[in-house]
Amino acid sequence: MLDWSDTETIAAPPPRAPLQLNPEPVHPTGLDAIDRSGGRVSIDEKRMINCRADVNQLLPMKYKWAWEKYLAGCNNHWMPTEVSMQADIALWKSKDGLTDDERRAIKRNLGFFAASESLVANNIVLAIYRHLTNPECRQYLLRQSFEEAVHTHTFQYIVESLGLDDGELFNMYREVPSITEKAAWALKHTQHLDDPDFKTGTTETDQAFLRDLVAFYVIFEGMWFYTGFAQILSLGRRNKMVGIAEQYQYILRDESIHLNFGIDVINQIKIENPHLWTKAFQEEVRDMIRTAAELEASYGRDTMPRGFLGLNAALCETYMHFIANRRCAQIGLAGVFDETDNPFPWMSEAMDLKKEKNFFETRVIEYQNGGALSWE
Repeated sequence: MLDWSDTETIAAPPPRAPLQLNPEPVHPTGLDAIDRSGGRVSIDEKRMINCRADVNQLLPMKYKWAWEKYLAGCNNHWMPTEVSMQADIALWKSKDGLTDDERRAIKRNLGFFAASESLVANNIVLAIYRHLTNPECRQYLLRQSFEEAVHTHTFQYIVESLGLDDGELFNMYREVPSITEKAAWALKHTQHLDDPDFKTGTTETDQAFLRDLVAFYVIFEGMWFYTGFAQILSLGRRNKMVGIAEQYQYILRDESIHLNFGIDVINQIKIENPHLWTKAFQEEVRDMIRTAAELEASYGRDTMPRGFLGLNAALCETYMHFIANRRCAQIGLAGVFDETDNPFPWMSEAMDLKKEKNFFETRVIEYQNGGALSWE
């Protein structure tokens, strides 16, 4: 158990000048010249945005929740190649193993995820890391970047194992309208990647960055992946495509930490910059979430026009309304849909990292790195 309490008396550092919340110029990258006369960095000077990164002042640590998520991510390490695909290969090659509707859902599911993980990784590496000036948060972002690479590796591993048409799968973001619409919406919130002059420091640019954080953490990772998770895990619960389902469960567990990290970042920025969270901005975010839920419902109808046993587009739309309202609550907003019950309560169980639970007739006691999984 980590003990964050002081264990010894430390001499006070030399006094510093009062913190400037937006000094000119701000160098958030940490690549500028060292401030030789600045004295030691105190914990009160550390902020989420608009604070000099000063190389990598990890300690003293201000946001312990970010470090704890980094440690959790390291403890949850896994690789797709640790999961056997033999049963999935046999079922996929069997003429009667899967219905046409199930095959369609699986392929479009893989097609969406294959492009989406790359979009998220690009946003983390090229934008969020640059403008999020807190070192402990950056430490987690480095871990998350690796996990996004593992997820992309997962889809390559599945496509290769099943002998699928990689051209078809990896180009669905261009060729399947519901996937294209989601990718285009996401790219709109990556526009600052193409602007080398974009930097935070004004109300307008700080809100733009906060808007992008909502788009990628709350919506892209916190809403749009969940129809796909429900589809694959639903098949796994029926003992179909169990290898893919096991990998998706690991991805879901990763994504639940990504989501919670993003929500913590958003809420901390709100605390430190309350002037950004105006009524108008709140309504803009609610509209984003409402639109995202509608796009996801369209994706559900496209991937499951007739549904299959235990799952259909209508249930997925209800689930998305439930998820959308929950995400609103997590960032302090009123829901955007009528209150509804969760039609897939088993999804909550699937993303619980510590809960003992039955899973494909085995029980995972603790989600640890692949070599340390304990099965009964």
